[in-house]
Amino acid sequence: MKSRFLLVLLAGVAILLLPLAAYSEEVLKLNGSTTVQKRIMEPGKEAFEKATGIKLMLVGNGTGSGMEDLVKGRCDAAMASEELVDAISSMKAASGTEAPADLKPHTIVSDIIKVIVNPSNPVNKLSKDQLKGLNTGKIENWNKVGGADMGVIVITSHAGSATRKVFQKTMMDNAPYAPGAMEVETTRKEIETVNIFPEGIGAVSQGFISLPGHKEKVKVVETPEISRPLMVITKGEASPKVQKLLDFFRGEGKKYIKD
Repeated sequence: MKSRFLLVLLAGVAILLLPLAAYSEEVLKLNGSTTVQKRIMEPGKEAFEKATGIKLMLVGNGTGSGMEDLVKGRCDAAMASEELVDAISSMKAASGTEAPADLKPHTIVSDIIKVIVNPSNPVNKLSKDQLKGLNTGKIENWNKVGGADMGVIVITSHAGSATRKVFQKTMMDNAPYAPGAMEVETTRKEIETVNIFPEGIGAVSQGFISLPGHKEKVKVVETPEISRPLMVITKGEASPKVQKLLDFFRGEGKKYIKD
């Protein structure tokens, strides 16, 4: 009778401990750049988890918001698609949060930003001056750059987007976007909106254009190269979990990174 009672008791204890075992699973939470999320983390997530036993949780809320989450302790590292100094600036612009002195950048790979137009647009090449003119509103008609006689609709991501900030810095000399420029929430929506409007122009990560269903929706225009680093940022040195992530994607996980 005693042994039977003991078995029941042990079974009950085991059941109570099951949730604790689930909570003890090692988790790595990354918030921030959707470019890093879609090009690096999501394609290699399953392989990383299998190789390390660490569950990867991803929140794609933009570089600026991801940086704020890192500083406020809401994630283990921030995903960023611009240089550290610019990522800090994005955070301040998004929330006013001040950056601590111990933020550390860890670059995984470089990315290229591509200018996109509607497939019906005959324009194939644009200079920096032309890009600046089109996006600031100084050039209001496509016929000024060799295109059809139609107005220009500028489509860009939200103000906290690193892609937008890098493009604005390198191709527009930090000039403001044209009045009436359409701001969209995600890169996918930017591609879809350019696909809808023959007059549209946007700028997105090369990796997004390569995703299934995206390549056919837009045309890539030849421009001066626009590159930026894709990285994770930590508060202080990388923790062992973050270091495992860096080692994986700089090593065997390279093959999962989307071009």
